[in-house]
Amino acid sequence: MKKTISFTKMVGAGNDFLMIDAIKGVNYKKLATAMCSRNQGVGADGLLILEKSSKANHRMRIINSDGSEAEMCGNGARCMAAYIAQKKSSTKKQFTLETLAGIISAEILKDKIRVHLSDPKNCQVNIPLEINGQKITVSYIDTGVPHTVVYVDHLKNIDVNSIGQTIRWHEQFAPRGTNVNFAEQINANMVEVRTFERGVEAETKACGTGSVATAIVTYLKANPDIKIQKKASMNVLTASTEVLNVTFDFQDDFITNVWLTGGAKFIAKGEYYV
Repeated sequence: MKKTISFTKMVGAGNDFLMIDAIKGVNYKKLATAMCSRNQGVGADGLLILEKSSKANHRMRIINSDGSEAEMCGNGARCMAAYIAQKKSSTKKQFTLETLAGIISAEILKDKIRVHLSDPKNCQVNIPLEINGQKITVSYIDTGVPHTVVYVDHLKNIDVNSIGQTIRWHEQFAPRGTNVNFAEQINANMVEVRTFERGVEAETKACGTGSVATAIVTYLKANPDIKIQKKASMNVLTASTEVLNVTFDFQDDFITNVWLTGGAKFIAKGEYYV
């Protein structure tokens, strides 16, 4: 006997997600790998589940397409915020979301959605790394999930999947592994990025927490003498060509008040047969 699961497909800056309400007795990891399959399922980067929370207005679980559970997803959080706003048919424009990375807040703007993320931690710049016999320098920051940032020339020519996979599993970042962002600064206010995502195990069209990581590291490297800054801002050009905006405060190496702003689109609704 087939069971049907109602879903909504959404896209945030090129990241696509399947949104469902919580279902009792379902193995979400198996469901995610089946539903997210590009050939035998609906196809998506991940499955997002809306649950009740005792700590926030709502709880969001993030299951990657390989079945692993992620602590946080910036673009997914923006899509979830839009999903909640439509589902609840509420005029409420601000609410909180419980995630494995902590409680974040979301705000519905006129044509965009922004999320206030948990404070980044463990920011390290200029880490020496040996990859395939070559020595490179990378930066690292945890923006809810671990991210490595690698600055390159001619970003469009980089083999993101091959190099990204090598760095993703590098012993330097064990045991959690890392997402890998290849970045090229365009001007003082814009950085272009391509991301190899942990859990998807391939390049995606965008990554919200990766955009945040790249924006913060790029700004700090470009402004090494600034010790205190309110509302530092950096635009991030993603592989989908959509631009995300990241703002944050920093003082004495502490980064706070991080906001990620961008669009979220409804693509389709349907029923998946289990």
